[in-house]
Amino acid sequence: MKKNLYYVLLAALLAVSFWGGRQAQAAEKAKNSAAPAKSAAPAPVKAPAALAAKPLSPEIEEALKHLHALKEKGLYLDAVKAYEELLLEKDSLPKSLRKKLVRGYERLNEKLLFSRTISPDTTEVTVVEGDAIYLIAKKNGTTSALTKKINGLTQDTIYPGMKLKVVTGKFFIRVDKSSNTLRLFLNDKPVKTYSVATGRDNSTPTGEFVVQHKLVDPTWYRTGAVIPPGSPENGLGTRWLGLDHPGYGIHGTTEPGLIGRQVSHGCVRMRNADVEELYDIIPYGTKVAITD
Repeated sequence: MKKNLYYVLLAALLAVSFWGGRQAQAAEKAKNSAAPAKSAAPAPVKAPAALAAKPLSPEIEEALKHLHALKEKGLYLDAVKAYEELLLEKDSLPKSLRKKLVRGYERLNEKLLFSRTISPDTTEVTVVEGDAIYLIAKKNGTTSALTKKINGLTQDTIYPGMKLKVVTGKFFIRVDKSSNTLRLFLNDKPVKTYSVATGRDNSTPTGEFVVQHKLVDPTWYRTGAVIPPGSPENGLGTRWLGLDHPGYGIHGTTEPGLIGRQVSHGCVRMRNADVEELYDIIPYGTKVAITD
């Protein structure tokens, strides 16, 4: 009897041990399947050596510091030379830095133009008895409006002994149809870049032209209609700079939202504020090159 009881207890213990082990295995398996598998962190992608930014040479770093110091001191002529020397090192400059320098160089040339600093493209004129703004401007091949703006004059009144900064260099315009930009140069130096609209279907003519006509608030003589200045239908805007190519010119717009696109009938459109500024700067006879 005791022997039989012993075997019964042993069988019970073995059964409990077996089912307990199966339950533990099932729990462990469920735990492992519920937990998300941990994957190794992806290795950082290294840029190819050819695309990695090249460090600037100590000479370029020093030149940039020198340029900044010149601008801070207001030494514009020296700063212009520093820009030009840096831009000659184009093979040593990252593309992004070169673009930044080109924009800075252009802005500085504009600032120099409208400052009182005399540059190689300007001269200082001492007013004498009988002088007038328009006479001084005409003698030097520039405009009265630009001469007044440079010298901070709001009227035409001048007096003997007054010293005026006057532009003697030649302005030049380049229109790039591929980028819809108009770039203004004084001699060989870029002064300002404007966004423009050019002709749809490549209708803006290419070549070299000359500004022959200048009109304030032009009337638009369109086939079958005469549209007066100020009319919302007058697509010429507030200024007209007529080229020696009949029917074509640079003018303002009543649709500034279309600037930057090829949408005109063939002329070069500018925002009214921009064409008014350009109108005051350039004299008759200014050369215009239009390229694809």
